[in-house]
Amino acid sequence: MTRLRHCLDPNDKIVVTVNYTQIESPLGPLLLVTDEAGLRRIDFVNGRHRATADPLWTENAKPLKETVRQLKAYFAGDLERFDLPLAPQGTGFQLEVWRRLCDIPFGETISYGELAKRIGNPKASRAVGLANGSNPIPIVIPCHRVIGSNGKLTGYGGGLPIKEKLLALEQRQLKLL
Repeated sequence: MTRLRHCLDPNDKIVVTVNYTQIESPLGPLLLVTDEAGLRRIDFVNGRHRATADPLWTENAKPLKETVRQLKAYFAGDLERFDLPLAPQGTGFQLEVWRRLCDIPFGETISYGELAKRIGNPKASRAVGLANGSNPIPIVIPCHRVIGSNGKLTGYGGGLPIKEKLLALEQRQLKLL
């Protein structure tokens, strides 16, 4: 008699191939990470937290070909909205903040307080700031479009000079390619 397995046996192992590539960009080297679910990370190799590939990942640029193409088009000023499968990992709150970041139009900025209002929790501007700072897919999920309530630039994972460049690019004050 054959029994069908309707759920995973606890001894089964799920193997997920994580692919990465490193590209040069006008912002410095970027580490791009993906798996079958979609783009997982974009890390600034020379950012505040030095990014390196996990030894378990496979160096393979092919699954990231479209991501690279769209990033180059963005840096050249030819792309305003990314169309990529994204798979960031975070808490429910973080995922909601990151979804709302994608609603901020190209070339525009909002404050952390405004973003908190947009997620329905106007008193959560600090929590929104922490979620914004934890965004694993910067540039594509445009956390650089969030600024202080006084209009000043505040923290950015790649550093404030990179945030300034991204905002200048989007305001057509700068071409990066």
